[in-house]
Amino acid sequence: MSVFLDVLLWTMVVLLTIASVLPITKMPVGFIRSLDFPKEQFFAMSVGLAGLAYFARPDWLWGFGGLVFALLAGMQLIYIVKFTPVWPRQSTRASGALAEDSDKHVSMLAVNVKKSNRNYDALTQMVRRNGPDIVMAIEVDDDWIAALKADLGGMFDHWIDVPKDNGYGICVMSKLRLIGPEVRELIVQDVPSIRTEVRLRSGKAFRLYVVHPEPPTIHHDTKGRDSEIAIIGLEASKDPLPSIVTGDLNDVAWSTTTRRFQRLSGLLDPRVGRGFYNTFSATMPWMRWPLDHLFHDPAFRLIKMTRLGKVGSDHFPMWFVLALGGENDNAVDPGEADAEEKMETRRMIVEERKRDREPIGSDWEDE
Repeated sequence: MSVFLDVLLWTMVVLLTIASVLPITKMPVGFIRSLDFPKEQFFAMSVGLAGLAYFARPDWLWGFGGLVFALLAGMQLIYIVKFTPVWPRQSTRASGALAEDSDKHVSMLAVNVKKSNRNYDALTQMVRRNGPDIVMAIEVDDDWIAALKADLGGMFDHWIDVPKDNGYGICVMSKLRLIGPEVRELIVQDVPSIRTEVRLRSGKAFRLYVVHPEPPTIHHDTKGRDSEIAIIGLEASKDPLPSIVTGDLNDVAWSTTTRRFQRLSGLLDPRVGRGFYNTFSATMPWMRWPLDHLFHDPAFRLIKMTRLGKVGSDHFPMWFVLALGGENDNAVDPGEADAEEKMETRRMIVEERKRDREPIGSDWEDE
C-alpha cells in the first residue's frame, strides 16, 4: 500500500506539472490551449493534494511532494486571482446621475443556446421576464430563428439573424436602433460574426461586435480562433465609437489569447476584481469556466452583471447592464500591445486567412 501511494503521489505530481507548464509555452495547439480552461480545478486539486501530502505521511518524500503541489497551486493562482474580489476592478461602477439616467443605459442578454437544444420557451420566457434592450443568441439554426420570431417578433424592432446548421449561427434582437449592421466571415467560411452601430435612447452611439470563433480541439491548432479574436481587438482599438465585444469566445478570461485581445483592444473586462461568472458547463458543476464574455470601452460604466439560470443549453446566459457616458478614467487598464506583438498578430491573421478548410466542430451535434 505504501508503494502504491508513493506511485500515486508522483503520478499526480507529474500530471499536474505538465498541465500547469504546457500552457506557458503559448503554443497554438488545441490540446495545450485547452489546458488553460480548468485552472480553477487545477488550483483546487493542487491545494487539496498539498494538504494531503503534508499531513498524510510525515516523511521527506511526501513533504517534497506537498511543496511541489503548493507551487503548482501558486502557478494557477497567478492567473485566476484577478477574478476574485481581492484584485482591483477594471470596470468602474456607474454612480450618481449616470446610474439614474436610463436613456444612457443598455441592457443585454447573451446566450449560447446550443443548436440541438429545443427548449425555446425557456429562453423566450427569460427574455420576457428581463426585458433586455438587446439579445445575442449564438448557435441558432432556422428552427431557432423561427421560434424566436414567433414569440418575440413583436418585442424587438431590429433583427440580424444568421442561422447556420453548423453550430455557428448568430442572432441579434434589439429594441434600440441598429445602424449599418454587417455580417462577416473574418477567418473561416461559415463562421460568421456581427458588427453594428447601436443608437441609445440618449442619442449616443456605440459599436457592438458579436463573435463566436472556433473552439480548441485536440487534433487542430487554435490559430483560427486566436486570429478572429485578435482581428476584433485590432478593429475595436481603431473604432471611432466606443465598443462592446461580446459572445462565446471559446476561450477563458485568463488565457494568453484573451489577455492579448485586451492589450490589442484596450477594452475592459468587468469580471476582473468581481468574480469568475462561469458560464460553461451548465450540466457539469465540477467543470465550469468563463467562456461567454463581454468587454467594453472605458467610456462605459457597469450597472449590473449576473449569470442567469438554465435554458436547456450547456451554457448559462449572462445579463449585463452598462451605461455610456463616463470619462475614460478607469484606475486599472489591461495594458497595451507593443509593436512586435501587433506585427506577430497581423502575420498570424494573414496566414490563417489563406487556409482553406471547414469550420472546427461543425458536425458535432449531427453525430
